[in-house]
Amino acid sequence: MNKVGQLVINGTVAPGFESIRSLYEQNMRNLLERNTQLCVYFEGQKVVDLWCSAIDDESFSADSMVNAFSSGKSLESIAMASLVSQGLLDYLDKVVVHWPEFGGQGKGETTIADLLRHESGMASFDGAIDPSDLLAANLKNNRVGRLIENHDQKFRPSGKRREYHALTRGWILNEVFRRGDPQNRTIGEYLRQELSVPLSADVVIGLEESELERRSPVSVPKPWRLLIESLKPEFLNRKIERNLLQILALGFGFVRSARDSSRPFREALRLTRQVFAGQQGIINAFNSMEVAMGETPSANTHASARGLARLAAMMADEGSFEGKQFISTSAWDALHAEATEADMGSLSTRFTQGGVALFSKVSNRSSPLDSGLNNGREGFFGWMGLGGSLFQWHPEFRIGFGYVPTSLNVLDIVNERGKAYQAEMLKCVGKLER
Repeated sequence: MNKVGQLVINGTVAPGFESIRSLYEQNMRNLLERNTQLCVYFEGQKVVDLWCSAIDDESFSADSMVNAFSSGKSLESIAMASLVSQGLLDYLDKVVVHWPEFGGQGKGETTIADLLRHESGMASFDGAIDPSDLLAANLKNNRVGRLIENHDQKFRPSGKRREYHALTRGWILNEVFRRGDPQNRTIGEYLRQELSVPLSADVVIGLEESELERRSPVSVPKPWRLLIESLKPEFLNRKIERNLLQILALGFGFVRSARDSSRPFREALRLTRQVFAGQQGIINAFNSMEVAMGETPSANTHASARGLARLAAMMADEGSFEGKQFISTSAWDALHAEATEADMGSLSTRFTQGGVALFSKVSNRSSPLDSGLNNGREGFFGWMGLGGSLFQWHPEFRIGFGYVPTSLNVLDIVNERGKAYQAEMLKCVGKLER
């Protein structure tokens, strides 16, 4: 425990990684933070394990669980890889091979890889889903599956197929997974039984009632506060990563890309409101008990940074952790193979056939979004969550990375707040490798 002003920084760092603690202390003091956890593994060993509450929340600890939002998309990929590992499916299989009814409305040519790369043409659903439909027992009654079976596909006007499936990817993959799993389990059930419990990792899709009290709710800073901070120069201790002009430049990229979207970003918001009707605000919906207990794998994973980092360490070591193989080497290779580059709205992304992004250094002439997405996390695989969370791994350097905040900076579109820790980790490893 280390007191920094009125803050208490808890946890430890291993020798050689002290600069990450310094950066963590600086950010907890200077940014619009509430509660955060940061955990990193290197070569199978935990080298960073930090947590702090900037709001003096005595209930917050290293074992608190936070909604990691879209960081859960990488868990979907790991679940599907487990079926590949068992020889139960191939990424190039058409979905109808495992789920014949999926072929309704002309979807028969869609492959598993299409789903995982956000190229299935189902970025939004037309019908409503009740939160109770997302409970594991009701998923097995095909409540969500029937909606998908009867749904059509819509692609971008330009013909480009990659479009961010913010919520729907997880719902579709959950239906494919439970049909491929010999025990008819959902992704949430598989995760708990085959990964979370054996790895002693607090990572859950679909909380049990007894786990609800361990949650640390998420929140978004007031818009007026974000505006005021964006107007400050950095030397006046601006508490967000970018200034107003930089934010507007990023926003322009999103507005421009919306012209080539089959359903712009507002459709994702509409779908969220539709599914979680009756809640006062989207963030309150995700904080609610009803939603937290259901399975929305793409946007509703609850985890600690320790739990995410342990899973990421397993992925960084080719599916192995502490002597146990969780995914075969061949399936691990297949998950990370065929990283194809394509525009996903305003971002240029490289998604593998297994559905995880590969981050690579881009030139200085690239857009601010593309450089912000990639530069500083080169060599990592995985994805990120709304407002801040990160669940990624670096196979070359055997780094497993987990970061969860409860204050969601929705203007930090590519999670550069957490990327600063990744970049510092790469610097530390570089020094150790010399």
